[in-house]
Amino acid sequence: MATSESKTPFATGSNPSNPFLQGPALYALVTAYLVVVPILAIGNMMSNPRPSLIADILFLGLLGSFLVLHKAPVSMTYKGVAAAILLGAVLPFFGTFNQFYMDVMIQIAMFCVLATGLNVVVGFAGLLDLGYIAFYAVGAYTWAIVSTGQANNFISGGHFPLGPEWFFVFLPITLVVGAIFGVLLGLPVLRLKGDYLAIVTLGFGEVIRVLLTNLDRPINITNGAQGIKDIGQPPLFLNPIFNAFGLDLNRAQTVQLHFYVLVAVILLTMLLVVYRLSVSRIGRAWTAIREDETAAIAMGIPLVRMKLLAFVTGASFAGAMGMVFAAKQTFVNPPTFDLIRSINILAMVILGGMGSIPGVLLGAALVTLLNLQILPRITAELEARTNLPSTLDPAQYQRLIFGLMLVLMTIFRPQGLLPEERRKEELHGVVPPDPADIPTKPDDDSAPSSSSPTGSGGSGA
Repeated sequence: MATSESKTPFATGSNPSNPFLQGPALYALVTAYLVVVPILAIGNMMSNPRPSLIADILFLGLLGSFLVLHKAPVSMTYKGVAAAILLGAVLPFFGTFNQFYMDVMIQIAMFCVLATGLNVVVGFAGLLDLGYIAFYAVGAYTWAIVSTGQANNFISGGHFPLGPEWFFVFLPITLVVGAIFGVLLGLPVLRLKGDYLAIVTLGFGEVIRVLLTNLDRPINITNGAQGIKDIGQPPLFLNPIFNAFGLDLNRAQTVQLHFYVLVAVILLTMLLVVYRLSVSRIGRAWTAIREDETAAIAMGIPLVRMKLLAFVTGASFAGAMGMVFAAKQTFVNPPTFDLIRSINILAMVILGGMGSIPGVLLGAALVTLLNLQILPRITAELEARTNLPSTLDPAQYQRLIFGLMLVLMTIFRPQGLLPEERRKEELHGVVPPDPADIPTKPDDDSAPSSSSPTGSGGSGA
């Protein structure tokens, strides 16, 4: 009689295909990686805090710990505790030795938020959005205008700029502002599909960028192409904790550590919300719309409401992260929010796997690392060994590399690096049902075949 034993390996950390990787041996191997790599990375930073090839490799290995945790067949409790230690202690401690690596971690987390928000629209609901960066821009400019004297140009009373204490008040406001613009985009495109939808969303993104460029007259709202500088930053709310532990950090380290904590909390909150949505009736409705709109309508799914909800959800996350971006950079201008930024975020979703939350996080990390660390490091190593002309600088060929990457992914692995199970079945055929999922009657002498109605139902559950 079939039991749940076939599912036990993932929960207990055993691997029947390799007798060595079972139980304590598997946990010891994973723990060794999670202990040795951070020790080497932090030790290298303590001896030489400057970026180097060895430091870059150890940093990549440190970030790879999350991929090891995701793929390793160990218990969810173990994964949760290990991930919490990495996020809450190891990574911030490592980042305090060098501002470059801390900045890379912050930007990875920010793009994880953006990519996950776009994944709701593109991966869950199947709505191709090429203007996603517009919501990011709206959130950034909302905070930029009110945290500087720019708002005094069209709001009387001289109440601006707002102080740092207003940052956390405006964070949910930018969520709402992003959601409103999500509705403004969602309503006109409800009946559009495919290329037509892509063209309209692309146009929406360009319209927002052009508006930001030209809203400096007749009333100077955005300061036009010159952008807005001296944007307010959040309060240093963790200083009492740092002082209690006797941490001796300079101003730059303190500010970066605050942004790390802020972005990490936003990312974890958003991942929880998106996961709960994905396994709810709303998530199943999005999947039905993505697979077949006609069938979704026949099943009674409110198409208009569900599409709007997808746009609103993705746009709200982008709006909030735009505010964080503006506060971090203290300067924004319209060229920052061009089409290539939307393409980069879409590349993260496609690379990791549309509809897959872990896949999108991996895609965001890889693309961000490629932009900020891998290509610049290749350039530095080539310049150190050869007289490399500036025209052959690999860092200048980001768009070509992204284009080739997307083409190769489309040809050889269209489901992405960490695909959603449903997506994997669509592209490689239906996975045979697990015998443990096939209910059997106690009085049956033989197990039902995988082609029986009962077996099929168990597989799809």
